[in-house]
Amino acid sequence: MNMAQKPSIPKGTRDFNAEAVAKRSYIIETTKEQFQLYGFQPIETPSFENSETLMGKYGDEGDRLIFKILNSGNFLFEKNTIELPESLNTLMLKSLDELSISEKIELNKFTDGISGKALRYDLTVPFARYVVQHQNDIVFPFKRYQIQPVWRADRPQKGRFREFYQCDADVVGSKSLFQEVEFVQLYDAVFNALKLDGVTIKINNRKILSGIAEVIGAQDKLIDFTVALDKLDKIGEEKVKEEMRSKGISEEGISKLQPLFSLKGDFGNQVKSLKSILSVSEIGLEGIKELEFINTAISNLKLKTATLQLDVTLARGLNYYTGAIFEVSAPEGVKMGSIGGGGRYDDLTSIFGKPDTSGVGISFGLDRIYLVLEELGLFPNTITDATKVLFINFGEKEALACLEAVTQLRQKGIKAELYPDAAKMKKQMTYANRRNIPYVVLVGKEELESKMFTLKTMETGTQEKLKLQDLLQALL
Repeated sequence: MNMAQKPSIPKGTRDFNAEAVAKRSYIIETTKEQFQLYGFQPIETPSFENSETLMGKYGDEGDRLIFKILNSGNFLFEKNTIELPESLNTLMLKSLDELSISEKIELNKFTDGISGKALRYDLTVPFARYVVQHQNDIVFPFKRYQIQPVWRADRPQKGRFREFYQCDADVVGSKSLFQEVEFVQLYDAVFNALKLDGVTIKINNRKILSGIAEVIGAQDKLIDFTVALDKLDKIGEEKVKEEMRSKGISEEGISKLQPLFSLKGDFGNQVKSLKSILSVSEIGLEGIKELEFINTAISNLKLKTATLQLDVTLARGLNYYTGAIFEVSAPEGVKMGSIGGGGRYDDLTSIFGKPDTSGVGISFGLDRIYLVLEELGLFPNTITDATKVLFINFGEKEALACLEAVTQLRQKGIKAELYPDAAKMKKQMTYANRRNIPYVVLVGKEELESKMFTLKTMETGTQEKLKLQDLLQALL
């Protein structure tokens, strides 16, 4: 005898119950409201794209994590559709790093033959594709927001999923630093609306990092240098220096970095120190100038809840950003990675043949924001409110009278429902308790004749007989 298979979901995915959905919707709707106040328009792109749209845009590591979709239909049985490489078994056993260029081409040909589509990895590349594809219909500067799920074939672990939502806002078609200023304000506005006080918006500039690399003679090691610097608060000064030495950065260069290791104080003091370090770097001084502009504007405009802080160790996706870089950290005392990030990119759309279109964007980490709000008890109690009143079912006649009342209550915006079956009273009351429904209405033979309704408050057990109009008033 076959045992029924135990149901399960793929690793790295999640089911959300009614409470979780209500809380997630609260974050999304609050964020959307602020996006729209700032003039951002919503767009949506397909959950899957043509493979060539995504492949090669995220580096080798990213390419490995893209979910490819197998072509449907009986293509495997059609003649002359795909050539199976003779060495397929051998190729499949090798890691991507071990494959020669010719082997990669051979494997790609096979992959393209069986899969021409892939699930989107992020919202940024599909957005770049959208801008280029619809450039004749878009009004530039184009401000868009997008809140949709993305998929990554990552190894699932705590806080890392294979399916998760991204929440992005971007402006393309303007190099003005007022966009960066508005994004700092937008972060502040969203977290203020979520009552999440005390977040820190860290800011840096890619040009400053390039300038520092130039000063220490490590332009060719910019990535190595910043990856090491990024670990300063995690592993400390000595370990960072050790890592830099191991990457071939000279002792003389490292000694020039000394002021960076002790960069303290407010925005102004840090900028002063940076200016002395970068006095001979044109690009570095340009980065400082941009940061000063943003900081001065924010100082004049004032933030409601967030603090803007300069952090020269902040790197994020360095080969991607070209100007300002943002990262938002949760209030002190909450153990959580960044809950948002972004920056300026000057040439995103060139990957699809439209060069010189500057953009800047930020994203919100919905899953992490959820965890922070949960930990701090910041979700409003009302957002998980479901049904307010349950009408007990005593039989067909009574149920019909109840449905008339239920219909009127719903028209007034009161969440009401009728128990579908004339089950035992105990079963119906247990249902109300387990659903946390605060009120129950009883319409038996006596109530039916007198056109009255017995309203029971579940918390206290008190009951009162009311006319329909009074019932409406009591439940409003």
